[in-house]
Amino acid sequence: MKILLAAGGTGGHFYPLIAVVRELRKIAESERIVSLDIVLVADKPIDKNILETEEIRYKILPTGKMRAYASIWNITDMFKTAVAVVRGLVLMYVEMPDVVFSKGGYAAFPVLFAARLYRIPVIIHESDSIPGKVNRWAAKFARRIAISFPDAARYFPQDRTALTGNPVRTPLLGGNREESLTIFRLEGATRTVLVLGGSQGAQTINEVLTVALPELVEEAQIIHQTGTGNFDEVIKQSSVILESSGHKNRYHPFSFLEEDRLRSAAQAADVVVSRAGASAIFEIAAWGLPSILIPLPDAVDAQGHQRENAYTYARAGACEVIEQVNLTPHVLIGEIQRLLEPGGKRVRMIQAAQAFSRLDAAEKIAREILNLGMH
Repeated sequence: MKILLAAGGTGGHFYPLIAVVRELRKIAESERIVSLDIVLVADKPIDKNILETEEIRYKILPTGKMRAYASIWNITDMFKTAVAVVRGLVLMYVEMPDVVFSKGGYAAFPVLFAARLYRIPVIIHESDSIPGKVNRWAAKFARRIAISFPDAARYFPQDRTALTGNPVRTPLLGGNREESLTIFRLEGATRTVLVLGGSQGAQTINEVLTVALPELVEEAQIIHQTGTGNFDEVIKQSSVILESSGHKNRYHPFSFLEEDRLRSAAQAADVVVSRAGASAIFEIAAWGLPSILIPLPDAVDAQGHQRENAYTYARAGACEVIEQVNLTPHVLIGEIQRLLEPGGKRVRMIQAAQAFSRLDAAEKIAREILNLGMH
């Protein structure tokens, strides 16, 4: 069976796809389904090592971006998109998969257009509370629609839509705290804060956290994923600001946390500070940890996906939300201190996070992909 994956080149699309692929392989092996040929079509591959390890062929298909705001680049990108549609038609004719699974995003449009033309079964997954334009369009002909947040259901046909949650990679789950303390050289009796800025890091969070470090390390230890492009600058600034601190060894910065390290960091953590991408939220929920979410501002996230995601999760009682415009060292320190305190609020957040998580999302989606591909 040939399965074609379509997605944009972001970690929020890429890593859930990997979770689904692993379940596809697992189910195919256990149920003796014919061998799988899996192809990823995206505007960039994100992580070639993972693609090779998971035996996923990939095709690069650059396309124009569909911006929600006025820009001169919208004109030039119209031509890029037209070229990508033609290339997508050729690529699809050559590959001719049994089923297409799309995470949406402008980069998936040429593939979905071709799939519609060739009448290839399509299943789409919407990560966010508010669907993107491509997924709203694809819902008109998709055989199945999976959603992460209940709020997204109102945008799609009820008879073809299922609430699955967002796929979470299995290697991020499990482990034990004692092993994690050893890996990160943490103090066993000191509480731990895990700070994540998404796969690319978050410069604003990095800057505010760095200023807050002298006060934070007095009562907690910090595991900080800075993002590969921000690591050197964070190291430089933090070394200066913590120079006279007696607890400078409580700060543990990393450019990026691979799966095994991220799992260990979550096992050690008492609180998570993160952006509000769907993947991040469902990983935090799977870990059952209280969290502080800092969504991207509307100027960057024009459709307000992260903001809606964050407040949906907050309404479930699982997190606190700090708008980036209100993010200061003092505010961040205060929120972290409140969530580190033992008591009812912390317990309720843990319970709400566990209730929100859907650990079987990848398996459910994988089974539906196989079902569509065989019929």
